[in-house]
Amino acid sequence: QVQLVESGGGLVQAGGSLRLSCAASGRTFSNYFMAWFRQAPGAEREFVAGIQWSVGSINYADSVKGRFTISRDNAKNTVYLQMNSLKPEDTAVYYCAARLWTYASLARAFGSWGQGTQVTVSS
Repeated sequence: QVQLVESGGGLVQAGGSLRLSCAASGRTFSNYFMAWFRQAPGAEREFVAGIQWSVGSINYADSVKGRFTISRDNAKNTVYLQMNSLKPEDTAVYYCAARLWTYASLARAFGSWGQGTQVTVSS
């Protein structure tokens, strides 16, 4: 069973940076597509970034391109989301998610989720 544990959220001023981590366990993740989603109050859960673990192909939402970077550490079974130039509209609970093989950007396509970590960006 896939287990995902996020960490690294917090409160930061606009223009600041945070790095989120997602520690994955329970599987060999070379066949997985790993993603970060976020959900603001009253909003739907939205795709932020994703990486195919073995190939390393990466996808970003337009709203974060050029500011966020997704990466993985194979030895640590961990996926990271480096967030720079943060804006108040980035405030949300950020979730790590996993699915087999291929890219997807809809939350319902993912069967494994972490518990989420809160990111708050003050203006």
